[in-house]
Parts: sequence; C-alpha cells; structure tokens
Amino acid sequence: MLETGIRNRKEEMAVKENSAAAVGSGLLEVYATPSMIAMMEGCCHESVAPYLEEGCGTVGISLNVRHVAATPVGMRVFCESELVNVNGRVLTFEVKAYDEKGLIGEGTHERCIIFNEKFIRKTYDKLSK
Repeated sequence: MLETGIRNRKEEMAVKENSAAAVGSGLLEVYATPSMIAMMEGCCHESVAPYLEEGCGTVGISLNVRHVAATPVGMRVFCESELVNVNGRVLTFEVKAYDEKGLIGEGTHERCIIFNEKFIRKTYDKLSK
C-alpha cells in the first residue's frame, strides 16, 4: 500500500550528452530542461517501485515544472521527490532539482500505476490496427 511521504533523491552530472545542444532543446552547452525532466521522472518512478505489486509499474501522465536557473556542464545536479497524494492509481509528487549553487527547477509530477503486460499489449496493439 502506497502512502504519502515517500521520498527519493537522484543525482547526475551535467555533461555534454545531457546539454541543451546535445538533446536538441537549444544551442548552448548547459544542462537541458528535458534532462532535468527525465531526472525528475526517474526520481519519482524509483521512489515508489519497491512498494508496487509484482508486475506493476508507473508511467508519467502529467508534469508541471519550471526550470528556474541554468547549470553549466561539469556541475553536479540532483533531484528530490516526495509523494504528496495518492488518489486510486494516480500518484502526485512534488519535485525539486538543484545544482551545486541552489535550486534550478521545481514543480509537480503525476504518475499512474499500470499493469506492465496489459499496458505494453494495449500499446503495441496500435501497430496491428
């Protein structure tokens, strides 16, 4: 049973491969917004995975974040998440991202608990129709 208050922390380095120039979200070699978002989603996903029934997972369904400060390549970045609401299969998280100098992003993220096999089957059925 999932309960609010589950927290997680995820860390990575800002490198050329996750820069705006590399992922196509801009021209500069700074930590990319899509990279920050992926770190936030991963942080939330990883936080609840141990509490799910076997064969279940979560998928992102909503994200509302602001990227408030740039981070240069070569600096460490990290994300913190907290599960703040459980409404049936929908999980709501508060997320914040930081670099070595302070806050770089914040917002909310929703994930839905899914049955992995059913989800994949339904998704790949699109190819045969």
